Amino acid sequence: SPGDPAMQPPRSRMPASVRLILPQIVETWLSRPTVSKIISFGVIGLGNTVIDLGVFTLAYQVLQLPLVPANVIAWLVAVSCSYVMNTMITFRAESGRVLRRKDYLSFVASGVLGVIATTTTLVVLSHFMPVYAAKLLAILVSFIVNFTMSHFVVFRTKPTDPNEAIR
Repeated sequence: SPGDPAMQPPRSRMPASVRLILPQIVETWLSRPTVSKIISFGVIGLGNTVIDLGVFTLAYQVLQLPLVPANVIAWLVAVSCSYVMNTMITFRAESGRVLRRKDYLSFVASGVLGVIATTTTLVVLSHFMPVYAAKLLAILVSFIVNFTMSHFVVFRTKPTDPNEAIR
């Protein structure tokens, strides 16, 4: 029957107080720069995941390269795309939307930690599950490492006070 609570959409089963406060919580979280950056980084990461998987598939299956070289080539292509997109979108305030060789090299260097984490995860997990399942989990590990390095190292806010730069 229409009045039966079990037949109502899940949202209507939420207490009224939660329905009232939930939009405020979401708005507050999204208004925080770090949360917005995580979301943007994640969306860009999804696009780069497609690039990574495409290049990996080409290198591993079509060119029949070994697992590690195929993964490293895929990572190099994806990290280059990631730098451009994150410079222009996610960290636009910090980068001024300007592509710089120094920042790119810093991004790639910080990404080395990510590629080590993703390659290690891939190799270890590929012994326990199909290669592509291991690859997807390795990409998740890489996301965590790469966002942390991008946010706190590569695109950190530069001090405007010259005395602050000394610290």
